Amino acid sequence: MFWVTKFSGFIAAAMVMIVLSPSLQSFPPAEAIRSSHLESYLRFPSQNFPPNRFSFRKSPIFRNAAECSTSNILETNEVCDPSLVHVAITLDIEYLRGSIAAVHSILQHSSCPESVFFHFLVSETNLETLVRSTFPKLKFKVYYFDPDRVRNIISTSVRQALEQPLNYARNYLADLLEPCVNRVIYLDSDLVVVDDISKLWSTSLGEKTIGAPEYCHANFTKYFTASFWSEPRFSGTFNGRRPCYFNTGVMVIDLKKWRRVGYTKRIEKWMDIQKTNRIYELGSLPPLMLVFAGHVAPIEHRWNQHGLGGDNVKGSCRDLHPGPVSLLHWSGSGKPWLRLDSKKPCPLDSLWAPYDLYGFST
Repeated sequence: MFWVTKFSGFIAAAMVMIVLSPSLQSFPPAEAIRSSHLESYLRFPSQNFPPNRFSFRKSPIFRNAAECSTSNILETNEVCDPSLVHVAITLDIEYLRGSIAAVHSILQHSSCPESVFFHFLVSETNLETLVRSTFPKLKFKVYYFDPDRVRNIISTSVRQALEQPLNYARNYLADLLEPCVNRVIYLDSDLVVVDDISKLWSTSLGEKTIGAPEYCHANFTKYFTASFWSEPRFSGTFNGRRPCYFNTGVMVIDLKKWRRVGYTKRIEKWMDIQKTNRIYELGSLPPLMLVFAGHVAPIEHRWNQHGLGGDNVKGSCRDLHPGPVSLLHWSGSGKPWLRLDSKKPCPLDSLWAPYDLYGFST
């Protein structure tokens, strides 16, 4: 875990103290997005490199510490083992480099890496072999998410990137994962974890269904249109609630409660309304806020140091919020691998680089 403090100096990937500039400001977090631009090889388009020419370097093998559970975890890949920590991440060609770095970071900082089970959500069927070759000992399963499941209820957004079907796969985890999986951590692909993931896993949700860091200083009203706020049958959904913005790129989800209440249908209902009434402009974020804002178990902000990708247009450099850091999140349009490869990195991008396993096969 990093601790953020203010002092003058140089930021390097190996440092434990993160430098913040004197101009540190609080800012409304940007939604983690997927860019649809494939013009640069830096975004990993398959059309520029044959699939058999692209690979990642093999990750080191990470073993459980002595204090970890000694159930059948070392001999089995059984997803229903109660000692497992479950993590869900999407995999696609465009963001695969970020996803691999995220997995690498989780394993490196976990005291019980062999007790982490990864659930990979895909809309392409040729990625499992690549993951296996990069992480030979990884416990994981790949789940196919059919884009047609949401294509007809996705509305146009302020950016085409926000309309990608896989952005909505997180809403279907309760259906996709095995019924025995009662809790899962959902993580975006543009982040790295610099603390033990088991600490996030053990977060108490109380009576709530999801937990996430909340940002009540952000202007919540801007996430919905004027027509939404002027129409009581829509805005009335927040009556009796104290809604705050929360970033959906880091969530702890009680899947058992989600299934019992049927939250997926509630989210789809708002997406249907959006198609005809235009109640928001962003992509997959607002439907989740409509259902859960004001009913979120608060998680420490250290678990989502968000916005490092800048805004959704320019992707400018950002500073961290002061305080402890357990997770660095490049939400916004600027991604660390793109900026590093283009030789135009932001200072904090160097903290992502040690987890990058990108490479070419020979």
